[in-house]
Amino acid sequence: MKAYLLLEDGTLFTGESFGAEGTTVGEVVFNTGMTGYQEVLTDPSYCGQLVAMTYPLIGNYGINRHDMEAMIPHVHAFIVREHADSPHHWQNELPLGAWLQQHGIMGISGIDTRMLTRKLRRHGTMKGRITTADEQIEQMHQQLQQTPLLRDQVARVSTKNLYTIPHYGKRVVMIDYGAKAGLKRELVKRGCEVIVVPHDTTVDEIERLGPDGIFLSNGPGDPKDVPYAIEVVKEVSQRYPTFGVCLGHQLLALAFGGDTEKMQFGHRGCNHPVTDLATKRTVITSQNHGYAVCADSIETTPLVITHLALNDGSVEGLRHQTLPVFSVQYHPEAAPGPHDSAYLFDQFIEMMEFQREQEGLQYAER
Repeated sequence: MKAYLLLEDGTLFTGESFGAEGTTVGEVVFNTGMTGYQEVLTDPSYCGQLVAMTYPLIGNYGINRHDMEAMIPHVHAFIVREHADSPHHWQNELPLGAWLQQHGIMGISGIDTRMLTRKLRRHGTMKGRITTADEQIEQMHQQLQQTPLLRDQVARVSTKNLYTIPHYGKRVVMIDYGAKAGLKRELVKRGCEVIVVPHDTTVDEIERLGPDGIFLSNGPGDPKDVPYAIEVVKEVSQRYPTFGVCLGHQLLALAFGGDTEKMQFGHRGCNHPVTDLATKRTVITSQNHGYAVCADSIETTPLVITHLALNDGSVEGLRHQTLPVFSVQYHPEAAPGPHDSAYLFDQFIEMMEFQREQEGLQYAER
């Protein structure tokens, strides 16, 4: 079956449908990862987006239950050059196309993803519309213009109810703005009890949980679309050791007086080099964001820049000058990607331990 991708600048791509039938609208972005398409599909940070993979062959190792970052896919559509409909892998449980159909996600293959990526790099991310309906281009363009992009992605992907991953170590309250499974896994691996709370949890509700530290998760969209979260982050980060990742990093910057801006085409992939300014060490990171912290805005805040992107010089890490608070723009749990940045979770644990020692308290079984 034919499928059509129309960009807001009028460019039309014609390909083949390999997912669900229908119509969807979203922001068209690209990911440069050669592997990890299942993690991309299930990353809540992609909510509301039509994701194009720059690597030409996608689906060759199928879908399995072990590589999920969430229980369901969150992309609104998947765009590839070539779709492998006969995957070969010892963990494969379902072909990519069948899995997309199962979850009502559209897929389009057979289009020039290189041309699409070059266009997005040159002109920035664009609104797009994918459909399997046979429509006139004028009608498609009119409907695309009339359909707004989502602004409530965090509310869509955040947990609706508090839940606990029990352990006998330090108690971490994770505010879920669209948290990936890998983040929880890294904290549990280090002995933490993780209490995951909804995005709109209040400061009082967090305090009643008795946390040793606060984790601000990744998530989709513009951080300024969740102003209530900025106020909560401002309060809790001045009371508890705090670690922010991706959207959590941006919210932390806003909470302390910094600013954020939309990037031209963002960072999405598992091959982004980042330099630690203190050690001069460069690591390869996994990233997925379309907004960034404005470097100039940090000068008048109590924060300092700790990491920079090697490719474009954008802000990739922050630290508070006096409080046990820090954040990174990238995904240190690195799934997919190398494990160069896992040490950041250890730093968070050390911060919580030091804070407890300062208070003269000892950990007890809860």
